[in-house]
Amino acid sequence: MSSSKLIPLQLGHGSLKTALLCCTALVPGTLYGQEAYQLDDVILEAEAQTSGAADAETVVASEISSGGKLSGEIIDIPASVSVITSREIEARGADSVEQVLNYTAGASTDSYGADDRFDYFILRGFEAYTYRDGLTLGANFGAVREEPFAYERVEVIRGASSSTFGLSDPGGSVNYVSKRPRDERFGSVYTSVDSYGSLETGVDFGDKLDEEGTLSYRFTGLLRNGELEYPYSENDEVFAMGGLTWRPSDASELTVIVDHLNRDSVPGSGGFPAGGDFDRSDVFYGEPDYNYRGTERTTVSVLGAHDFGNGLSFGGTLRYSDSADDFGYAYVSDYTPNDSTVDRAFFASDGTSESMISDLHLTYEGFFGGASSTTTAGVEFSWSDESDQRFYGPALSVDRDDPTYTGRPTSVPMYADLDTETEGKAIYAQQELNWNERFIASFGLRHDWIDVTETNNLAGTVQTNDISETTGRLGLTYKIKPNLSVFGNYAQSVVPAGFGVEPEEGEQFELGTKWQPMGTNALLTASVYDLSKSNITRTNPATNLPETIGEIGVRGIDLEAKAEVGAYTLTAAYSYLDAEIKENGTAGNVGNRPGLVPENVASIWASRTWENLGRGDLTVGLGARFNSGYYYSDSNTTGETGSFVVVDAAVSYDLSEQTTLSANVTNLFDEKHTSFGGSYADFYSPGREVTVKLAHSW
Repeated sequence: MSSSKLIPLQLGHGSLKTALLCCTALVPGTLYGQEAYQLDDVILEAEAQTSGAADAETVVASEISSGGKLSGEIIDIPASVSVITSREIEARGADSVEQVLNYTAGASTDSYGADDRFDYFILRGFEAYTYRDGLTLGANFGAVREEPFAYERVEVIRGASSSTFGLSDPGGSVNYVSKRPRDERFGSVYTSVDSYGSLETGVDFGDKLDEEGTLSYRFTGLLRNGELEYPYSENDEVFAMGGLTWRPSDASELTVIVDHLNRDSVPGSGGFPAGGDFDRSDVFYGEPDYNYRGTERTTVSVLGAHDFGNGLSFGGTLRYSDSADDFGYAYVSDYTPNDSTVDRAFFASDGTSESMISDLHLTYEGFFGGASSTTTAGVEFSWSDESDQRFYGPALSVDRDDPTYTGRPTSVPMYADLDTETEGKAIYAQQELNWNERFIASFGLRHDWIDVTETNNLAGTVQTNDISETTGRLGLTYKIKPNLSVFGNYAQSVVPAGFGVEPEEGEQFELGTKWQPMGTNALLTASVYDLSKSNITRTNPATNLPETIGEIGVRGIDLEAKAEVGAYTLTAAYSYLDAEIKENGTAGNVGNRPGLVPENVASIWASRTWENLGRGDLTVGLGARFNSGYYYSDSNTTGETGSFVVVDAAVSYDLSEQTTLSANVTNLFDEKHTSFGGSYADFYSPGREVTVKLAHSW
């Protein structure tokens, strides 16, 4: 259902998704200048500050880590990037990844409305690929919904970046930075309740374990029980994450993080008959006894770094993950929506995944041709083993005005049963040259090898696919002043498309500028770009085989500002996307706008703080999000959303120096539109939600 595919390629849960789980590299220091990358007793402290305490104090980040892959001062990096810090996440009360990204340039979220099984967002017109601490998680659609409370910040890198991050679409990448132990005592605890009756409590605390600070720990966790907007929904979650950091010397650091996510969440409605206007919170056409969505995942991450001295350093990251998920709905499947009955169908899936990915790299700093030089070379290894079973069958229709439920089916026919094994490896090299902190040039090459074996247990067949792809990137930054830069880049992307066809390829040209006004805590970014994706693949219904048939082009503008000036905080973004289907085989959509891709997206969030008002500070925030609308499909004939504006608000008051009472409202005026639909069912946008929270920190 990705907007980047003209007609979605029908692959099982294990094939394309698994191939994407093994295709990224960790390249720290690639875009650092010499002065900013002295890996002695400074760099480890700076990294911890960047992704730790500083993010809790400001919405304006000056550095990016991306797991070390695109690291350094944002103003120096020849790419368009955004950072959503934990301070901004908390101020807006964002409790899902889509809400975290709502005020980010180039991002469009919530395209499937009430069908909210997954995080789904697009960047610059294409599905965004996600990473954790620089190691790939894969495409967001179809993956585990991430818990934002686990992350210190969310980093968005717009544009093609396969040579930096591994296989991905050309629109951009999103990196989640895990909360890590700090070498200080800190902590917070909160309790919240929302308008749908969900009760939640969470903690986040840590300290040093010895006087020297060589050992430190952190624990982060939450418990939630309740419901969501739709009838028969669930909103239950248990999340726990513990981390331990060992710093035997100023030159070495090793961190181990273990986390467990257990979620029973049924956010969707199953849809409504197309073209109607139904009450989101009262009418339910699904089946209460067949309405579930469960996720359980355990992850172990190991992150290490060592400075050998004389400019040579080592870094590495390893992640092991074991997960299982299940899902079952009675979906509205009503192609005659104007009669008195609502037709339905049962759909279910059951999957498991076990994966490991690791990255090892060396970085050398020196001088070359009168420039500071940073050279990074590394290798990556990965494997995964996935199973996926899917079920589909008819369900009894119900009365449109008075639905009478028929109960859980005794069985639903299985239509897919796949086991997929993937092995991947990659080598990469990155080079940066920095002339006097004024002219910065960076180059990158990466080659990926992926071996995929898919067993179709129903058909008794085995397919294999060997992928071997090289991608590159060139970036240039010129600093007109220390606080003002212009940049340009050319970058490539690639993703596997299926068995027996060429991978889908992308490329991007981009020009932009970044400005940090002197004497302020602010960052303003503007960029223009031209990107395309070719070899887009679909499944031919006559042969049931994949075919390469398409190309999509997107030209656009991204503007973004983040600022803290006195008592005021501002986040603003605008994006224009001129998207067009350029090739589409015999499907007849050439010249159309790709489905789910809006032409204009804009947002603004502003807050004002009044200090020492009674017992403490009072902060009021107000935000608005505009979307010019999008078509539901590439044909541009099945319907569209029309333009819409959503308003959010927040207020917080400090009861004491360490205790805060807050209230956040998403969709203040309860705006309603059809996020996705037009044929068999409509899925509405999220309604108004109010959350009240009491938090205490130390």
